Amino acid sequence: MNAARKKAAESMEKTDLVIEVVDARLPQASTNPMIEQLRKFRQRPCLKILNKADLADPAATKAWIEFYNAQKGMTAVALSCKKPADVAKVPQLAMKLAPHRGTALKPLRMMIMGIPNVGKSTLMNALLKKRVAAVGDEPAVTKTQQRLYLGNNMVLVDTPGMLWPKIEHPTDGLMLAASHAVGVNAVIEEEVATFLADLLLVRYPQLLTARYAFPTEGIDGVSVIEGIAKRRAFRLKGGDLDFEKAAHTLLQDYRSGALGRISLETPGSREQLLATYQPPPSLGEQPEEGEDDDR
Repeated sequence: MNAARKKAAESMEKTDLVIEVVDARLPQASTNPMIEQLRKFRQRPCLKILNKADLADPAATKAWIEFYNAQKGMTAVALSCKKPADVAKVPQLAMKLAPHRGTALKPLRMMIMGIPNVGKSTLMNALLKKRVAAVGDEPAVTKTQQRLYLGNNMVLVDTPGMLWPKIEHPTDGLMLAASHAVGVNAVIEEEVATFLADLLLVRYPQLLTARYAFPTEGIDGVSVIEGIAKRRAFRLKGGDLDFEKAAHTLLQDYRSGALGRISLETPGSREQLLATYQPPPSLGEQPEEGEDDDR
């Protein structure tokens, strides 16, 4: 990641526009703060693409588009990179952000950035109408930068997916894991699925009932996983419920859209998170007055 960041910083100097691809279901949690720092340092405009919009809650997506479009130097659009008609909108939107470029003598130089598994490679392939970037369901498929030409007046630079070294908010890490931006080897699926189930109980309980045919009143995330195991008859050899398989099923149903159109965060929930979040004390930091210091 450090090597990718250094290379991106070097390339940013010769870039006119940053196209940042995020997951429409968790736009801010899937926004890499390092990308924001790099582009603002070079004062580059940003076309923020909320990909996988067909899987996200339309009302939440509309709120996010309004939120991002209110920011200076940024244009946001919600689309699915798997739909050619959606991708066809991208070049024109990019030109509006950098109208001084886009000719044969001065091609528009665009850098496509984003965290792993949000759809950057799918976007590249759709824009160029051929397979030029590897696509996979596992994070971090793209390993190196690629420089490609879109007609005579546009240049695309694809970059490896970059996760930042430290995720500040624990819930961001869980949302990223639920949405498969973090590799399966880095998380415990049952913990991630329980987090997702708790969130769905608050925001989309009706979708859980519609998918798994059990009531959701008065239950918690663990009970959701248990209910899925019972409904699907997921059992281990000794007859105990297979919580691991049930957890995987919930995550797959969310990721594929089988559960319905779901957004894990909204501008309002993000604002609330930032207002209430208290970072843990740094190593050696004295506890606040009245707190236990375990001495």
